[in-house]
Formats: sequence, structure tokens, C-alpha cells
Amino acid sequence: MSPPLRDLIDDRPMSGFQWTVVAVCVLLNMLDGFDVLVMAFTGKSVSADWGLTGAELGLLLSAGLVGMAAGSMFLAPWADRLGRRPVVLGCLALASAAMLLSAASQSAAQLGVLRALTGLGIGGILATSNVIAAEYASRRWRGLAVSLNSTGYALGATIGGLLAALLIGQYGWRSVFLAGGLATAASIPLVWWRLPESLDFLLVRRPPRAVERINAVLARMGKPRLGELPEPEPAPKGVGYRELLTPRLRRTTLVLWAAFFCVMAGFYFVTSWTPTLLVEAGLSPSAGITGGTLLNVGGIFGAALLGLLAVRFELRAVLAAYLVVTGVLLAVFIASTTSPAVAFVVAALIGVFANGCVAGLYTLTPIVYAPAVRTTGVGTGLAIGRAGAILAPALAGALLDGGWTPQHLYVLFCAVFVVTAALLVLLRVRTPADTGATTTQPSTRVEGASS
Repeated sequence: MSPPLRDLIDDRPMSGFQWTVVAVCVLLNMLDGFDVLVMAFTGKSVSADWGLTGAELGLLLSAGLVGMAAGSMFLAPWADRLGRRPVVLGCLALASAAMLLSAASQSAAQLGVLRALTGLGIGGILATSNVIAAEYASRRWRGLAVSLNSTGYALGATIGGLLAALLIGQYGWRSVFLAGGLATAASIPLVWWRLPESLDFLLVRRPPRAVERINAVLARMGKPRLGELPEPEPAPKGVGYRELLTPRLRRTTLVLWAAFFCVMAGFYFVTSWTPTLLVEAGLSPSAGITGGTLLNVGGIFGAALLGLLAVRFELRAVLAAYLVVTGVLLAVFIASTTSPAVAFVVAALIGVFANGCVAGLYTLTPIVYAPAVRTTGVGTGLAIGRAGAILAPALAGALLDGGWTPQHLYVLFCAVFVVTAALLVLLRVRTPADTGATTTQPSTRVEGASS
């Protein structure tokens, strides 16, 4: 019997075309990393130009995150209905237009609206590109493929910061938005050319000419042609968001939502407050900035390392280990500030493991959901995570005002990461989406495949 189509992807070496798809997704995440943090890079200059208060600047910084949450929740699920590729292209067009218009904005209110629109597009891209990378990677390399996307985000943020420093000094803050908008717009032809539609989407949704489109992609991958579509699967009990909370998926969904909320809350607490809390713990302002920078540098390596470990070990176990190690590092971090050198090493390690925790959730979520609701599942998880990202820094500030010390805060978020590791025990990982059974039936025939 000919092997199912999913087995041709999961159990055979990845082709150059498949790695190209992953590379395009990494590039998209690099652009997103720049576009998301562009306000942080330009905030001081924008505030000086328009005479903004701290509260007004804070709203501008939050607008992008709010837009990202909305994009993950409301735009990304359309990829399960219309296709992954058109949603990515549409979100790229939205993000690039909003970035370009931001360069010409004339008030904080205009810029705030445009930042929300930029975040809306980025939220849709992040969820959908992670799903595409997962669907085109083989079972062995899937963890690395999705983790590389998180590495791309950290790289884009790092490169964006360096580029912003050069552009602002010579051309002003508007040039940073212009550069980001042009780069995002330039990626649209590349995505049109090299990013195909998801095979899982084509098999599940069966749009017109599905077989021809599948075979065209298989030819680019160097895989045998599909002879016929499998028998259609039973219709899901729910549609979109409702399907995520059916009895079959409810526990998985609730565990993932809790994990996304806790991990993103902890991650954004660490990245937002570490420079300030290091100063409160006795280090100099420059040392605080250095510690915060090392968190981001460590993040470039953390996601890639998690992906490599996932090639050899079960992804859930790797992610649980990352969560526990992150918690332990947070517990000892402030105590290490008596020696700046030790504090910097611990900060870099926290960056490695905290970023790896986020990458691990990005990698795990596409595996546990079937193709029909995969992007909806990823998108809602990211949206819940963004809520944690928005609330955690504010909660930390309120607790500090209430008399908490930096040590208390780091111990609190140590507990958050450890509890999240324990939650993963409840997660059902062995699902049809993991084995490929949701995309093909055993009767699916592939022309030219060995019997």
C-alpha cells in the first residue's frame, strides 16, 4: 500500500524547498521583531518631538501589543478558512501600510492607531507563519523549524535596534518606521513566490483544484504525486473557536491558554523590569542596561537550542525542563547582583531559557491541534499570552509600590514558571495532529511511492 501523504513529509528527509519555506517564515518573524519593537527604539525621540508625557508614551508602547493580541485572536483563525498563504499576504500588506503611514503621522493619536494596526497584521503573521513552518517540516525537524522562527524574532529585534540607532542620529525617528515599512512591503513578492499554501489546509478544506495544487507543491518538494484525495473526514463538532472547547479538546486548550498566559507574563516581566530592578538591587544604570541587553542576546540562542534538543527528546519534556531551569535562575538572579559578572552570566542564561520557553509553546501548539483548527488554536493561545504580557509589567509595578522587593518579584515569577511546567503533565500530546491521521486516511494513494 502506498504511504499516506503526511508520512512522505514526516518520515522522509526534508527537501531544499521545505527548508526554503522555513527560511521564509524565519524572515517574516525577523521583520515582525523589528516592526513590533520599533516604538521602543524610537520612543525617546518621538516623546521629545511631540512633548509626550510618560503616560502618553506608555500608551504608544502598549498599542502594538494590543493590536498583536487582536490579530492573533481575530485574523489568524481565518487561515483555517481561507488558507495560510492569503492570510499571511493580507497581514503583510496591512503591517507594511501601517508602518509606512506611521512615518508620516502628525500626532500621538494617529501614531497610536497605526501602531495598533501594525500589531494587528503582525499578530496574524506570527500565528500563521509558525503553523506553516510546522506543517512543512518533517516530524524529526519540526521542533527546530518552529524554534528558528522565534530566533528570527529575536534577531530582527536586535538588528532593528542597531539600525534604529544609526537612522535616528542621521535622519530622525520617522526614517526607522519608513525602513521597516519598506522592508515589510518588499517581502510580499518573496512570499508570493516562495511560500506555498499549506498541504494540510488543501487536504482538509479541499478548495477548487486541490489535487492539482497539492501535486504542484509536491513536485517542488521532490515528492511523489498524489493519485487521489482521501475520503473526507467527519465534520468537526464545532467550528473555529467552538471546536477548541469541545470535550475532545477542552483540556488541551485550557492547559495551553494557562501556559501561554503564564509564560508570556513571566517573559515580559523579565524583559521589561530587569534593567530597572538591577539598578534597585545596587548595580549602576549602565549595568542595568547591559543586563537587559544580555537577556535579548541570550534569546537568540535559546530558541535554536530548544529546537535542537527537540530533535532528540520529547518536546514536552524539553519544554518542562526549560520552564524549571528558568524558574531556578530567576530565584537566584537578584542574589547574584553582588558580583556584576555573575549577574550578567545569569541574565544571559535567563534569556536563553525564557526565550526557549516561548519558542517551546510556539512549537508544541501546532502539534496538538488538527489542521482544521490549527491556526485558530495557535492564534487564540498567542492572544491569551499577550494578555499576560500586557498585565505582568503593570502588576509588577503595583507590587513594588505596595512594598515588594525585587527579590520577592523574581521568586513570584519563579513559581509561575515552575507551576507551568507542572501543568504540562495534563497536556494531551498524542493526538491525530501529531501522527498525521487528521490530514490523510490510510487509503490515500501516492503515485510512484513504493508499496
